[in-house]
Amino acid sequence: MALSNKQRIGQALEELKPALLAYVEPVLAEVAKGPRKSEIEMAMEEAEIRQIDGKPHWDVQGLIRMMIKLWGPLFSGRFEKNDRSKIRSLIGEANDIRNRHAHDMPFSYEDTYRDLDTIGRVSEAIGARESARKVREMAKAVIRVQFEEDRRNETRRTSAMEGTPLAALKPWREVVAPHSDVAKGSFLEAEFVADLHAVHTGRASAEYGNPREFFARTFLTDGLKDLLRRSLIRLHGKGGSPVLELKTNFGGGKTHSLLALYHLFGDTPASSLAGMDSLLTELGISDSPKTKRVVIAGHQLGVNQPRRKDDGTMVQTLWGELAYQLGSAAAYEKIRSSDESGTNPGAEVLGDLMRDAGPCLILIDEWVAYLRETVDADGLAGGSFESNFGFAQSLTEAAKVVPHALVVASLPASQIEMGGPKGVPGGLQS
Repeated sequence: MALSNKQRIGQALEELKPALLAYVEPVLAEVAKGPRKSEIEMAMEEAEIRQIDGKPHWDVQGLIRMMIKLWGPLFSGRFEKNDRSKIRSLIGEANDIRNRHAHDMPFSYEDTYRDLDTIGRVSEAIGARESARKVREMAKAVIRVQFEEDRRNETRRTSAMEGTPLAALKPWREVVAPHSDVAKGSFLEAEFVADLHAVHTGRASAEYGNPREFFARTFLTDGLKDLLRRSLIRLHGKGGSPVLELKTNFGGGKTHSLLALYHLFGDTPASSLAGMDSLLTELGISDSPKTKRVVIAGHQLGVNQPRRKDDGTMVQTLWGELAYQLGSAAAYEKIRSSDESGTNPGAEVLGDLMRDAGPCLILIDEWVAYLRETVDADGLAGGSFESNFGFAQSLTEAAKVVPHALVVASLPASQIEMGGPKGVPGGLQS
């Protein structure tokens, strides 16, 4: 019987376990009797490592957690400096893979191949080459299975197309009428690419930039309605999740969803947007609250390119950009030192900025595209990978304690994680 993708991931994690055990246990034993003994014991308690007859009972989750929690003091220095950030990210991704597997999340062929590759890289990084070889063989098998399935599907599709159409079936052009610009051939393909940054800066076409036209052209799926519903609840101060993660494969509608939120909480009354009447009635509200909107598009911002604002303020980091959009120069002054030094400002000051702004919606698109540029790079104006990683964690913590604040992050299906419960920098989750 053919294996499911979930079973393949389970086998790879089982292969990873002895490799991690052979690497982690000697490191802990080496320092267990020294001054770090209490630190190790605390980490084991936080990682919920079970004790049997006074000895730790290790599973793959516990081993990964110990590497994450003791990365700085015990494990980071065991790798080459240029490799540390990359290996730390791989371990975080392995943690995410284990969590998704344990919670019965679906694994596509693409996800499975990528996850097996990650597990293999972790094994290789800790010197378990035989384990890495076996896992990579599993990854190659996934490609072969996917190829065979795609070939069979293509054969079926071709066979179906070669059949005789039903006599009563009308041509599509007699059933639907294309939009006028499509019918005339005057449309530009670039206009069909959603761009949150272009909308925010007023450079987008009306299809995306005009709230009423955008909603008139948007079909509100159940998933999009749920996102809008949860966001309205949160920004009205009625509870709800402080951080929402939009996680789909490329082309899955992440940016379109961010645009829907951007327009819903703009100056145009929500009740005048197509499809919103029933949702507002369901929630018992008449409109969206007046909201400060922040847009951070990772693919538009250079990690080593400071940005001059209209009033002359120079912004270098993501947190500098966040502060300026929340409250212009006055808000930026509160974190100027952190922005200029490229260091994480911390959750406390970020929370203060959000409270001062009132209801605030923070939309982050292509975050990983930005973070990827900071890995293994020093002296960047935008801060190091560690600083950006710390900012992600601080932003999460700040949003939790500010009732009218909501962070929505658009991320690809594969994430960078260290210490977070899901595959988002710093543990962003819905």
